[in-house]
Amino acid sequence: MDATSRRAARILIMVPAAALMLLGLNSGLLLLGVAMPVVNEPDLHSTLLVFGFVGTLISLERAVALRAAWAYSAPVLLALGSVITITPLPTIIGKVVITAGLVMHLLQYRAIWQRQPMTATAVQAAGAVTGIAAGLAWCGGVPPNRLVPLLAVFLILTIAGERLELARLASPGARAERLLLILSVGLSASALLTLTMPVIAVPVSGILLLAIVVWLLRYDIVRGTIRQHGLPRFVAVCVYLGYGWLLIAGAGWLLGGARTEGPVYDATTHAIFLGFVITMIMAHAPLILPAVLQVDIPYHPALYVPVALLQAALLVRVVAGDAWGITGALQAGGIGAVVAILLFAATAVTVSLRERGKKKSRVAT
Repeated sequence: MDATSRRAARILIMVPAAALMLLGLNSGLLLLGVAMPVVNEPDLHSTLLVFGFVGTLISLERAVALRAAWAYSAPVLLALGSVITITPLPTIIGKVVITAGLVMHLLQYRAIWQRQPMTATAVQAAGAVTGIAAGLAWCGGVPPNRLVPLLAVFLILTIAGERLELARLASPGARAERLLLILSVGLSASALLTLTMPVIAVPVSGILLLAIVVWLLRYDIVRGTIRQHGLPRFVAVCVYLGYGWLLIAGAGWLLGGARTEGPVYDATTHAIFLGFVITMIMAHAPLILPAVLQVDIPYHPALYVPVALLQAALLVRVVAGDAWGITGALQAGGIGAVVAILLFAATAVTVSLRERGKKKSRVAT
């Protein structure tokens, strides 16, 4: 398969992932009571975003890195299973297909480990195991709101492992890496226990999550790149913002305890999935998408606009909406977050097309 065919295949996988992201956002607004033109199952809000969008994107990135045809089965199964859950077919079929995709995702890390054993890979594999547990529990009938700790840890450890890969450039040391691995395995185990003993496991998960954030703040290379300019500073700002939201989430789990609804649940959940995960995706998009889709997304100051809008929207939602109980603020914050995500996508496309036009102009002259 030549480069053009490979790119086309990756785009074919990303198209349903992007559509699932839109449906997931649509479901989130429906849960807030916002009238939407598309009415789908609101309870699938978290699973569509975590498995259908983020999971597909992460596993596609790993498949590209492995350069092995079998590795693409992970993103294909995750996207396909998520699509099935919103069709008239029995939902269990989609759940099983998603879980199969998560198993293939774990096998991706096994293949990466065989090529080069690294602590970062082990941390990400711990996240993948947690994701499989979430898929199995979902197949067993556990509702999505009880799966939140598992879904969160799946993504948190995946991103933490990626940050550790970069931290190795600053040589954190074998002892520091072992500490992160111990904390990660502990967080994965405590997330699993939230299914059976949430009253104990959720606060313990909060403690371990806070410890991981402290580790990342201590060893992440953004401590140095924040003083640079252009893309390195943009990434560093986003990473620090993401860590800030993760601190809020860890405190929420520790102090708020086991909850599956209510203001504390809403605040901690969206601090993780929007404040941390989406901000991190925005940070890494100019680095990841060129490798995955072979498109250039050069740095432009306009990228800060959707990032700032997302942070403002989340503050409105968490402070005025969750803490003060203002329903309008919840809806405004939710709408603002959706607009920020769509604006980031539009901005990335615009700067990419602008760069492509510049290249054509240079070639023509």
